[in-house]
Amino acid sequence: MLCHKCPEKAVIELQHGALCRNHFINYFEDKVFKTIKKYQLIERKDKLCVAASGGKDSLTVLHLTKKYLEKNNLDTNNLFALVIDEGIANYRQHTIEDLKLFCQKEEVELKIISAKQEFNYTLDQAYPIINKKSKKKPCNICGVWRRYLLNKYSRKFAATKLITGHNLDDEAQAIIMNIFKANTELAAHLGPISGVQEHKLFVRRIKPLYFCTEKETRLYALLKRFQVNFKECPYAEEGYRIQIRDMLNEFESKYKGTKQGIIQSFLALLPLLKEKAIQELSAPIKVCIKCQEPANQEICNACKLGDILKNAR
Repeated sequence: MLCHKCPEKAVIELQHGALCRNHFINYFEDKVFKTIKKYQLIERKDKLCVAASGGKDSLTVLHLTKKYLEKNNLDTNNLFALVIDEGIANYRQHTIEDLKLFCQKEEVELKIISAKQEFNYTLDQAYPIINKKSKKKPCNICGVWRRYLLNKYSRKFAATKLITGHNLDDEAQAIIMNIFKANTELAAHLGPISGVQEHKLFVRRIKPLYFCTEKETRLYALLKRFQVNFKECPYAEEGYRIQIRDMLNEFESKYKGTKQGIIQSFLALLPLLKEKAIQELSAPIKVCIKCQEPANQEICNACKLGDILKNAR
């Protein structure tokens, strides 16, 4: 199979035709840069924090964010990476080593925050205790911790935007998960720019890879020869998302464009969801009485998990 733009051998076949290595890289980068511009994800005054893990998505978005800044004559000193070490044995320490090497090569500052130091437990230690009391899965605990720490420390380090590596597959999965669980309020927080309204306690999250598929992102990382371990988190198989992922992959293999259709339909509805969410905001965002971080109730979810661990001692 040859590239439809030149005589070179194709590396991928897309809906609009096959592309060789160079044309695919240009296509992928152009799509990311257009997403940033269309949704005004990055502004000149922004200090940018990339939520990094060492995986293909975070390395890709970190690399392309810096490239976008350079291309548009923006200050690359306003960019740094932040990784959360949840404490997952034989997994996270390897991705962090890859990330350290990558950041050195890209000349981007890397900040590491440890769940062990913050909560006195690693995820491996906390999961069996919390699960016994609340039946929560490791992905539930990890999700609460990561969101809490990413927001807390990106704000502490004066970031105005928090960049995540969520791709089109991730977003399609989140949309379907919220539909299946009737979480229309949570769905309003999705999109290329997360959240419904700005608040001083929250750092706005942006997703430059929003229209890039998992397959495209993986191929880009491979073609760019990023040092990355493609191994999944050992807890991933226990999560609800993995079942949604497999279901959507099966639909996509039978009906091409399924995921794109989900995203486009959702974006058409998103303004209505956000408007409804704003109208239904019954109370201002609270501050957790224990840690002073933002919360929906008097005590935030991270502190509630901490209480379970303290009571188990």
